[in-house]
Amino acid sequence: MKFDTTYKSGFISIIGRTNVGKSTFLNQVLGRKIAITSSKPQTTRNTILGILTTTDYQLVFTDTPGIHKPEHELDKRMVNASYSSTKGVDAVIFMTTPLKEVLRGDEIILEGIKDLKIPVYLVINKIDLLKTKAQIDECIVLYQNLYPWAGIFPISALNNLNTAHLVHELVSKMEYGPKYYPEEMLSSHPERFIIAEFIREKILLFTKEEVPHSIAVVIESMKRNEENTNYMDIYATIYVERDSQKKIIIGRNGELIKQIKEKSIMDIKHFLNSKVHLDLWIKVKKNWRNSPKDLNSLGYGEDNF
Repeated sequence: MKFDTTYKSGFISIIGRTNVGKSTFLNQVLGRKIAITSSKPQTTRNTILGILTTTDYQLVFTDTPGIHKPEHELDKRMVNASYSSTKGVDAVIFMTTPLKEVLRGDEIILEGIKDLKIPVYLVINKIDLLKTKAQIDECIVLYQNLYPWAGIFPISALNNLNTAHLVHELVSKMEYGPKYYPEEMLSSHPERFIIAEFIREKILLFTKEEVPHSIAVVIESMKRNEENTNYMDIYATIYVERDSQKKIIIGRNGELIKQIKEKSIMDIKHFLNSKVHLDLWIKVKKNWRNSPKDLNSLGYGEDNF
């Protein structure tokens, strides 16, 4: 393959525990939302490819599910996808958050990537929660001897603090190479996937306890309205595991599903740059998180994470 010898490109995997801010970082770097975020654990289920393209370089980031102790077949597939994402890339970002002591979860992740022969960067996110530089230094000291880091970066992805320095460092370590994706492309995932994620994010926002982890969203149909082409007609199915969860999502007099729909439309309109008509249906698919057949049909197949 011929390419411009002044152009840099490379692939970077972002790994870490749940809720350390991997998706927030990806959205901040890209300047556009392609990965959903929430305070709920295991918000990210699939690996999300985010493509940052400039006139001088192209960095392809992979946002991954938070690594955690699996309880279902879905969890196992998520964790496997996270570790698999570190193969065949040019660098890895290990992301954590300010802590008083190193968590066992972080130790397990570092053990899992100990044989990597590529640069691994320690990124301590959410430093906006700390009040002094001394507190940041204390957190760095906890981790600096746990791995032969290629670099250590305290950042706040939410406030865009030090993220540009990290990107600059990554670019400096990339080889000269081709532009792997068209410059207008932000993600390799189809629009249907991202829209389904937007809907799932809103359910995470409005529900609690067991409901957020028991849902899956599938876009059944998406097409231009024949009578009014300014509108995109989208029909989506929300799958839950129990009848009680279906009732929760519908809410009293249908109020909750109405809020989910309204908030989803706001994100979808911005993403598609189009007016949207959204229909949501809820179906019960018992124990789908432990069924390989159901996981495959709902987009969580082992070969498409």
